[in-house]
Amino acid sequence: MVNIVFRVDSSVQIGTGHLMRCLTLADVLRAKKTTVSFICRELPGNLCDFIERKGFGTYRLPFITAHDDNQNPGYTQWLGVGWKEDAEQIKAILVKEDKAIDWLIIDHYALDRQWETMLRPYVKKMMVIDDLANRNHNCDLLLDQNLYENMETRYKGLVPEHCQILLGPKYALLRSEFREERRNLRQRDGNVQRILIFFGGSDPTNETSKALEALRLLNRPDIAVDVVIGASNTHANEVEALASNIPDTICHFHVENMAELMALADLSIGAGGTATWERCCVGLPSLVITIAENQRDIAENLAQNGSIINLGWYESIKESDINSTLENFLANPDRIRQMSLKGMQLVDADGTNKVAETVEEISTK
Repeated sequence: MVNIVFRVDSSVQIGTGHLMRCLTLADVLRAKKTTVSFICRELPGNLCDFIERKGFGTYRLPFITAHDDNQNPGYTQWLGVGWKEDAEQIKAILVKEDKAIDWLIIDHYALDRQWETMLRPYVKKMMVIDDLANRNHNCDLLLDQNLYENMETRYKGLVPEHCQILLGPKYALLRSEFREERRNLRQRDGNVQRILIFFGGSDPTNETSKALEALRLLNRPDIAVDVVIGASNTHANEVEALASNIPDTICHFHVENMAELMALADLSIGAGGTATWERCCVGLPSLVITIAENQRDIAENLAQNGSIINLGWYESIKESDINSTLENFLANPDRIRQMSLKGMQLVDADGTNKVAETVEEISTK
């Protein structure tokens, strides 16, 4: 039996998207009679308990609150410790495993070739899930599920020659429920009767409240609103209070039926993270506010493609901006309908199976 270990973290700072897409792939791999476990650091707002409830073995790395890596700012801060210390802790876990590690799958912006090379002797194959193309990797398989103009050359010189690279939304890691919803999807006519608000698992800048205030200003009691509040959202009380003042508005907490909610909605307001591909899959048109640097280029490319409306960087977006865009958009159902079709053309809901099959194929080589 193939033995696979994921190295991924979730936190208020990192969000939950990296973990969720890894869990999506893990579910499919487990269904193929593969042993799957996770190694995660217990950062503030982590979802280690959730991973265990999903039935996956979870190795927990300690979080040291005093750690401060001033010499390596940016994404390296996400790790919570220095990369060498992290690698040593991982090595200790892998050595204790009572069977060989066939794959180590890494989804972490703070890790690169140095870390991967240090752990190479303890695993047969390595896979990296990335969105940035900003550092070197020592891996056998790399996945970047995003849409970029320079997609085919993004990782040139950053990975070994033998590394197989999977690029683009056709490899988007989506749960099986999205395939089911897409199969039974109603025809979208561009008229908006239901709006979905979701800004990821943590929403650190509280864009959810901003979107709700915009809907309050819109004053359309004929439009129902679903608000999804993620498990790591620290603004939940404020969001609930705002939602209670808007007619026909329901708050949902850490949902398991996101595909259903997206299929029911006619329009979405959300961030530019991993949920982008979920929305495209079920043809849900969206107004996107970018809340992380790695979302900017993706949102711009999707807007040029006609798959979303890119409102821009969160710091420059006010409630009134969302409100005015909504008013113009709602008055143009044909544009909404076309946007739905454009999104569905990008994502076919079978990306997770394609990635899992590639892992299987490389395992046999």
